[in-house]
Amino acid sequence: MPNSYTPRRFHTATPYFQVKGADKLIDFMKAAFGAELLNRSNRDDGSVRHAEVLIGDTVVELSEAGDRFAARPSTIHLFVADTDGCYRRALEAGATSLYEPADMPYGERSAGVEDPHGNHWYIATFTAGEGKGYYND
Repeated sequence: MPNSYTPRRFHTATPYFQVKGADKLIDFMKAAFGAELLNRSNRDDGSVRHAEVLIGDTVVELSEAGDRFAARPSTIHLFVADTDGCYRRALEAGATSLYEPADMPYGERSAGVEDPHGNHWYIATFTAGEGKGYYND
């Protein structure tokens, strides 16, 4: 539900990546997850000061890491329409496999990849499985 303190398209909590090679992370998110670049501002040297990309209905922010804000890996649980297809696209875009697509007992088909920056992406499709867990409570 919209509110006065959150920008349009944003959720209350917003993932933020700080990486070396932010341009390459933007390219990876486009190729692997169909991300759309919404906004980008550059530093004087041309590196990404701040960028916003849209993946599905979620804005993800990122910037080039530096002395003040060091690079750090992050983890995202990403819901997609086709886990297997998204997993293949992520590998083609340069990710390495953490685990292959599989049906999980808690109600999703899930796979895991690590992007070239060390971030983990847990790619999942909700399957409404019969297992116990947060989806079925």
